[in-house]
Amino acid sequence: MEIKIVEQQDLKQILELQYKAFYGQALIYNDFKLPPLTQTLDEILKECVHKTIYKLEMDGKIVASIRCAIENDILHIERLIVDPEYQNQGIGTSIMKEIENFYSNTVKGYALFTGHKSEKNLHLYKKLGYKEKRQEPLTDNCLLVYMEKAHHLTIEKT
Repeated sequence: MEIKIVEQQDLKQILELQYKAFYGQALIYNDFKLPPLTQTLDEILKECVHKTIYKLEMDGKIVASIRCAIENDILHIERLIVDPEYQNQGIGTSIMKEIENFYSNTVKGYALFTGHKSEKNLHLYKKLGYKEKRQEPLTDNCLLVYMEKAHHLTIEKT
């Protein structure tokens, strides 16, 4: 499994995958106007200016994506998406571990957010060592749960 930086011609497919992946979240929150479902191609193009968007392909098809940006020595991870047909196979966990490892010499920690009813996401992030820091309302039906994880360098004692 190799995660690659997306190219501009990938963005339409990433956006379509995002709509497909977040449809399940819309059902959970009974809200089909969640930001990932209303984002346009122009908006995702603008996002590329200050964020790095990665993709994972299988058999020439993009099946997962994640977005990252470093701010104040913290890697902000956003929109981890996995095609529903490929979910529950460890792809999300693998992508998170690979991204954390890739940035481990660059940042002091990691931050992300997910919805309060997104049990699978919360389970994944807690399993990976993320701790809840705060909650903020996104809509009447959705609280965003902000989570962080410190990056711990291992120092060998001699």
